[in-house]
Amino acid sequence: MPSYADLMFTAAVEAEQEAIGAKGVYDRRYAEKADEPLGPEETAFLASRTSLYLATVNADGWPYIQHRGGPAGFIKVLDERTFGFADYRGNRQLITKGNLAGNTRVSVFAMDYARKARLKLQGHATLQAAEDAPETAERLRTEGEGRVERVMTIRVAAFDWNCSQFITPRFDTAEMAALVGPELERLETENAQLRAQLEAGQ
Repeated sequence: MPSYADLMFTAAVEAEQEAIGAKGVYDRRYAEKADEPLGPEETAFLASRTSLYLATVNADGWPYIQHRGGPAGFIKVLDERTFGFADYRGNRQLITKGNLAGNTRVSVFAMDYARKARLKLQGHATLQAAEDAPETAERLRTEGEGRVERVMTIRVAAFDWNCSQFITPRFDTAEMAALVGPELERLETENAQLRAQLEAGQ
C-alpha cells in the first residue's frame, strides 16, 4: 500500500508546495507510513463513528459527496485493508452507485467532532446487491436498521490522520449525555436532599 502522499502529492500539488517552501516537509512522515495497514487505532476509530462522508467522481469529472450514518458500529473493519458498511433504502438517486460503475476510486472522511479528530482514507469501493454477496451482507448488517439492499466495501489504498486545527467541537445526544449525565445526577440528588430537609423543617 502506498503512502497517502504517493497518491495525493501529484506533480501539480508538489509545484504548489514548492512555491510556498513546503515541498519535502512531509517526506519523512509519509515514508514511514508507506504500506501501512489499518491498525487498532484506525479500527477502533471507524467502529465508533456514527457517520462518514464518501466522495466519488462522475464521468464528467464532477465530485459528489455522500453522507452515510448509523449507530456506532455500523462501519465494520473486515481486515487490515478493508472496511465496509451495509447500504439501506435511500432516496433512490443512486449517484454514488453510478459513479462507481465508471471509477472505483473514493475518498472517505471519518470525523470525531467531539474530540477534534479526523481520519482520511483513499481507496477503491465496491457496491454490490445484498443478494449477490450474502456473506458480506450478513457481516455488515446492523441490528435494527432494516433490510440490507446493498453492501459497500472499501479496499484502502492509503490513509492519514489529519490535524485538529479548525475542527469545531460538536456533540451528539449520546456524547452530551455522557458529559452532563453525572452532573445532572449529582444535582438531582442534591436537590432531593435539600427538598427533604425543607420538608423536615416544616
